[in-house]
Amino acid sequence: MDFFIQNAYAQGAQQGDSTSFIIMMVLMFAAFYFLLIRPQQKKQKQHNELVAGLQVGDEVLTAGGILGKITGVSEHYAVIAISDNTEIKIQKASVSMVVPKGTYDEA
Repeated sequence: MDFFIQNAYAQGAQQGDSTSFIIMMVLMFAAFYFLLIRPQQKKQKQHNELVAGLQVGDEVLTAGGILGKITGVSEHYAVIAISDNTEIKIQKASVSMVVPKGTYDEA
């Protein structure tokens, strides 16, 4: 009859092996690590390498969608020319990608 109706246990009574619970928790953590944590760490590492490699003359796209050419770089900031007489200063971390050469000139 246990097949159709589950047994009711008193509160606090032991109802199984705690080893299976620990194994399930380890498997859940491993799944979260390989599906969520590790890919995010790889993406963050790639972005840090991109920011560290910025140099004058690179054409970049910011997280806000601004396309421009880098005219100056410091430790935390970059100066970007967005038109003939307009330059803006942004945080280097806000650069989302370096675009191919000539993209800025075509825009």
